[in-house]
Amino acid sequence: MLAQEIYEKLKAEFGDAIIEFKQEPFFDPFVQVAPEKLFDISLYLRDTPELDFDYLSLLGGMDYKENLGVVYHLYSIKLKHSFILKVTVSKDNPVVPSVERIWRSADWHEREAYDMFGIRFEGHHNLIRILCPYDWEGFPLRKDYVQPDEYHGMKVPY
Repeated sequence: MLAQEIYEKLKAEFGDAIIEFKQEPFFDPFVQVAPEKLFDISLYLRDTPELDFDYLSLLGGMDYKENLGVVYHLYSIKLKHSFILKVTVSKDNPVVPSVERIWRSADWHEREAYDMFGIRFEGHHNLIRILCPYDWEGFPLRKDYVQPDEYHGMKVPY
């Protein structure tokens, strides 16, 4: 199924929760969705037989300076088509529904986005740091991050 057709199905089903569709010659097409509807949209993409997005191949956090975002790369193994979802949230309250219950591969991806960007995935079963120590302050991949000079008496970077 083509990206345009997937977009049209999503727009018909979710209306204003589908914020934007972009299809440019040099980039993969994507749909930006309202964060509060992300879980429902993801469930629809997985459970609708003609879409059948049964695999989340990548989930990545983004820092857009003013806002944070999450990008979801979806794939249907059976139908051999792919699609990209994006959500954007404010840096003041970066909360996105977890899709871990829909695609188990989201588990560690969401933890990494939390650890590096501070995006909280509501409903995640164990949202803890996985790359930085548990007591690390700040989120290293944010554009406004300032690296500390030391951590527990050790010079940073080593």
